[in-house]
Amino acid sequence: QVQLVESGGGSVQAGGSLRLSCAGSGRTSSIGAMAWFRRAPGKEREFVGGITWSGLLTYYTDSVKGRFTVSRDGPKNTVYLQMNSLKPEDTAVYYCAARRGISIFANGSDYDYWGQGTQVTVSS
Repeated sequence: QVQLVESGGGSVQAGGSLRLSCAGSGRTSSIGAMAWFRRAPGKEREFVGGITWSGLLTYYTDSVKGRFTVSRDGPKNTVYLQMNSLKPEDTAVYYCAARRGISIFANGSDYDYWGQGTQVTVSS
């Protein structure tokens, strides 16, 4: 089993930045890829970005390209989501997820483990 714990959410004004962290514990050696998803009020869960556990490949949804960066600290078993130039439409609960396969998928059903989520609120 793998446990994921997110942190770093909060409230920020439009144009500001936040960095989310997702710390993994347990059988992290079984992880092949990790991703960030978000769910805004009244909307479906949305893929934000992902990274292979090796850290060599990343993938982002179009709406965050150039603003968000996913990175990984191997020794700390932690994945980060650096969010810059935040917009009110980025307001959501952000979740990290991990999968045993080594590919990054945008479908949440392809992920095996999930964190509890952290709220991000961007005001205009």
